[in-house]
Amino acid sequence: MSEWVALVVAMAAACAVVLAVVVLRRRTAGVEENVDETPDVIEYITMMIGVVYAIVLGLAIAGVWEARGAAQDDLFREAQSLREVSDRAVVYPAEFRDQVRSDIDAYVTYVVNVEWDYMSENGAITDKGTQLLDKVQNEVAGRAPASDLESQTYQPITDRIGQASDARNQRGQSAGPTMPGVVWFGLIGGAVVTIGMLFALQIRRTPRELILAACFSVLIAFLLFMIWDFDDPFARSVSVTTQPFVDLFPSLDLKG
Repeated sequence: MSEWVALVVAMAAACAVVLAVVVLRRRTAGVEENVDETPDVIEYITMMIGVVYAIVLGLAIAGVWEARGAAQDDLFREAQSLREVSDRAVVYPAEFRDQVRSDIDAYVTYVVNVEWDYMSENGAITDKGTQLLDKVQNEVAGRAPASDLESQTYQPITDRIGQASDARNQRGQSAGPTMPGVVWFGLIGGAVVTIGMLFALQIRRTPRELILAACFSVLIAFLLFMIWDFDDPFARSVSVTTQPFVDLFPSLDLKG
């Protein structure tokens, strides 16, 4: 089942629950309930529950959005740092320069074509990808500068490789769901309580009230789906993509 089908099913289920409860209450009651007025205390409690739950939803949405943005920034920093290393390697002799660029290309190709799928499915980066990047780092760090130009370039190149390694580690930490289970328990439990309080307001059977109740339930279902979709920055419909690598290394055969 695709994620968008799951969203439609969740929204339809939320509507169905509201409508089913209203219909069942009417049938089991057998008579029309007294719906003249709702006590002020129930209105106040319902309002406070809605406000508190809205704050919790807002914090959850902000959290997963920030995590996705950080993952996107880390990926761009990793790709940009490697691109700069490949460009700055022009100061080295042809044989060593070609070796460094070849190793960077091998790393980028592996990340995009192999490791990305593994990371999406398992929520972790691979040891082989780490080894490929370490190879680049060891090659540059292990070669003593042979000229003034190489000496001036040595530190910037090693800094960029270090930045790429740090961004890679951050990418590994961001892989997989980021929201704790207890937070999901609170979000789902809060949705049940918030929607359930509709019935404390003595909802009538008019089409207008039923439509409003259904729309409110659909909104809650959509927000929960959006949080779930953003919760894993690399594995769902609005996930971070490998586009920075594709854009910065156009000569490579990357899946994109």
